[in-house]
Amino acid sequence: MTTTDSGEIRSVLVANRGEIARRIFRTCRERGIATVAVYSDADAAAAHVREADVAVRLPGEAAGETYLRGELIVKAALAAGADAVHPGYGFLSESREFAAAVADAGLVWIGPPPAAIAAMASKTRAKELMAAAGVPLLAPVDPAAAGAEDLPLLVKAAAGGGGRGMRIVRELEALDGELASARAEAAAAFGDGEVFVEPYVEGGRHVEVQVLADAHGTVWTLGTRDCSLQRRHQKVIEEAPAPGLPDGLRDALHRAAAQAARAIDYRGAGTVEFLVSGDGRAYFLEMNTRLQVEHPVTEEIYRLDLVALQLAVAEGRPLPAALPEPRGHAVEARLYAEDPAAGWQPQTGTVHRIEVPDGVRLDSGIRDGDQVTVHYDPMLAKVIAWAPTRAEAIRKLAGALDRARIHGPVTNRDLLVRSLRHPEFAGAGGLDTGFYDRNLGALTAPETAGDALCALAAALADAHGRSRFGGFRNVPAGPQTKRYAHGEAVHEVRYRLGRDGLDAEGFPGVRLLGLAADEVVLEVDGVRRAFAVARYGDRVYVDAASGARALTALPRFPDPAARREPGSLLAPMPGTVVRIADGLAEGDRVTAGQVLLWLEAMKMEHKITAPVAGTLTALPVRTGQQVEVGTLLAVVTD
Repeated sequence: MTTTDSGEIRSVLVANRGEIARRIFRTCRERGIATVAVYSDADAAAAHVREADVAVRLPGEAAGETYLRGELIVKAALAAGADAVHPGYGFLSESREFAAAVADAGLVWIGPPPAAIAAMASKTRAKELMAAAGVPLLAPVDPAAAGAEDLPLLVKAAAGGGGRGMRIVRELEALDGELASARAEAAAAFGDGEVFVEPYVEGGRHVEVQVLADAHGTVWTLGTRDCSLQRRHQKVIEEAPAPGLPDGLRDALHRAAAQAARAIDYRGAGTVEFLVSGDGRAYFLEMNTRLQVEHPVTEEIYRLDLVALQLAVAEGRPLPAALPEPRGHAVEARLYAEDPAAGWQPQTGTVHRIEVPDGVRLDSGIRDGDQVTVHYDPMLAKVIAWAPTRAEAIRKLAGALDRARIHGPVTNRDLLVRSLRHPEFAGAGGLDTGFYDRNLGALTAPETAGDALCALAAALADAHGRSRFGGFRNVPAGPQTKRYAHGEAVHEVRYRLGRDGLDAEGFPGVRLLGLAADEVVLEVDGVRRAFAVARYGDRVYVDAASGARALTALPRFPDPAARREPGSLLAPMPGTVVRIADGLAEGDRVTAGQVLLWLEAMKMEHKITAPVAGTLTALPVRTGQQVEVGTLLAVVTD
């Protein structure tokens, strides 16, 4: 340990990137602690690199070449003069070997002891340890002996997290295939292909307890969080405290979490996760031996800085004997660059603008102009709202997201707003991990009301921006025509601008009140409505009180070269072909929905399936091949 004689940490290297690196840097700056960033070549211009006092390059782009290379990060810390390492979350945050290497190099590890990490590193061994400590858990199922009465089942990777290596099995004949698929995904993600099987609890809630422990015997349990709204077993919306828990159950969760922490002599911040069944029984899932993504909701209700407390514990200081009293309610939404209506496909590209109204907390890993690449998780930001009551916090967060200006790749913003305003969620009656299974179709249905007005505003702003005279004509002329696509719909706008104002076909009674390249003000049925317009290439973003629209400006005449052979399967995102179905070859007959290959992008595997039954007439890709958006993957002829 190379702290000062007083034990204080002077300089911290964050072995991470993006949002969590910026979050830790913020606390360090407030406490006068110097900051060191590490970065891959893909992150050379990233916000966390620009904000750090000094930064060290890790050559390469993929995580396996950079952020997962513990020996390179230790060398970077020593070279930059750091005396402590904070792992953040993900990457090496739960690596016993990395924690030990940091300590062996004479650096302070801002996290639990390596032995505590090791005790919880394997979910199977963690369950054995928790059973011995009296913590309730689900009994494992031997897949070789599983019967129909055991269904549904959940296949889980023993290492890692984030939904990788996890499969729900509802039919016994699918079990072997899902076991093989989960092992392959877990081995690729964590270097450990061990999986296990346990009962899948339908309608369960994901409830967790934040713990914080020091080296002097104090263990805090900082309330509960509900993280039940998940997609692909990854959390989307989290809140604290978990609503609707009986006092007895809440107290039992606190006791079990404290037991778990004491059983492994824990230090620092960690989270004990439970599955709460519909009949109110709680089962231990796992312990995350690190700071959680959703830690801000706990900070908001307890008025604490958990990163500052991590630093204090690492410096050997005791926690106060008394816990602060919680107040109010906090809700967090994770803003992802992904398309929920298209199988949650991750998106890439330039984030031209991200602006959230005042009054909520924004924890983000990006700034305007940053790139979202294929190499890392597609989370752009976390938006957190606090209020005295749950209903107020939900309304506040939904309103802030609704009014946010987000220009760039497709995001899940609309899904978040609709989820927060859904009666099941707002009424606390639908808090379970099946929320999106039941409601995704309705939550992602296209919103078309207001599209035509947004297209009109886009056309008018474009005309103003392109005309030195502001788009008005002093002599009679034919109508101007513009075409815009929004989803599957195409809107054609035909209008004239002259001395008498606006004459737009299909918009009777609409008056133009104000016109600029970035704002159009219209009077619609006597109501004044403002439309903010921003254009980047052929993408036009229109933000209004009626909602936000991302439109694509279309050419007047379609390009015949853009057509492709029917049945062509194109890569929906940049990624890597990680597997092709066993024995699959050109000329094979395939069935509708049959998985042809798996594409990995942004830490997730995506199945590419046959759209119809037919013949596989082309399979031009190979395992390990990097592909770009639109790359031809296969052709199935009906």
